[in-house]
Amino acid sequence: MRSTIGNEFWQNGLRKTAKLIGFSFCVCLLSLLMSCFVQWPFGGEQKPGSTPIVFAAPEKPALLPEEKVNISIYHKVSPAVVNISSTVYAMDVFSNVVPEKGMGSGVILTPDGYILTNAHVVADAQQLEAMLLNGKTYKATLIGGDISRDVALIKINPGAIKLPTVELGDSSQLQVGQMVYAIGNPFGLNSTLTTGVISSLGRTLKAENGRLMENIIQTDAAINPGNSGGALLNSAGQLIGINTAIFSPSGGNAGIGFAIPANSARRIAEDLISYGRVIRPYLGVEISMEINPALSEALNLPTKKGLMVARVVKGAPSDLAGLQGSGRSLVIGNRRVLVGGDIITAYDGHPADSADRFMNYIDSKRPGDTVKLTINRNGKPVATVVKLSERPH
Repeated sequence: MRSTIGNEFWQNGLRKTAKLIGFSFCVCLLSLLMSCFVQWPFGGEQKPGSTPIVFAAPEKPALLPEEKVNISIYHKVSPAVVNISSTVYAMDVFSNVVPEKGMGSGVILTPDGYILTNAHVVADAQQLEAMLLNGKTYKATLIGGDISRDVALIKINPGAIKLPTVELGDSSQLQVGQMVYAIGNPFGLNSTLTTGVISSLGRTLKAENGRLMENIIQTDAAINPGNSGGALLNSAGQLIGINTAIFSPSGGNAGIGFAIPANSARRIAEDLISYGRVIRPYLGVEISMEINPALSEALNLPTKKGLMVARVVKGAPSDLAGLQGSGRSLVIGNRRVLVGGDIITAYDGHPADSADRFMNYIDSKRPGDTVKLTINRNGKPVATVVKLSERPH
């Protein structure tokens, strides 16, 4: 009996020993196999003579044609787009003078430092600085501008350095659907590129002085605060607009941005560089009201649409052309208006139904140009030609 128990005890011991030896063998074999494929990552050193694992370098992907255009435009134009900071001194509630900083963008037009931007970016600024893409900062001087078109020109002095410039394009040839590229400094983030298309042409915006700006470019390229004054470009990298505003209830990009056409900005820049001022044509009339059918019926006017001339400036082109101002006044609502003068019904064949559009048309001319006016005087049509002069300054 004792012998049988002893035999079973030794047999169980042998079985356990065999299992332990087998398990140890399997672990050693598995470790050996793993070492053939993977270098143990925790603390071990590579053994002499072993082959290191080398991963193949990724192949450089081919760029799409549109990506190549984006990259080319960015490298070509971004050095010519600057970050403009303006300082306005204001009074706090304790009558202390405190500086207030504003940010915007600008586009270098000439190698000697003339920079185009928005008028609202530099308005009322006591100090201006322009920072280039390379981080170099220059003091800037305001040369002038036109708040009615939201365009201004500033100047920096780069010394002997020839600054990079942007090539001007022709904004009169733009089409809806055309690709555009915006470069600016949104939220102070230097040299940012966004892309999109021209969403619409011929939009109107109100300038800060209340005048209507016409022929504005609308784009879905992302334009945010700080982009104002930056470049809107075509696929050739030419400047076709100066980014000026966004439409957004939240203040961020909503896919609707606006730009001043480059042709309009170019003319202002040329005047400011050549003459130090914007050369504006001068007609010399004051419009009292826009006539519509309801107003015409209420006042018993001889025409249903037109622009009522309130005053004619003595010696002005309008006076020399024989236009007549109002001779009496009426109270309409809570407003006193002058009536009884000539009613402009058309100009160069365009219907005179908006005072803003009429004045913008005059502003698009140059001193010495002529404008044919059709007027209604005491119920009779009269045609006259006005030769514009330069606005007094």
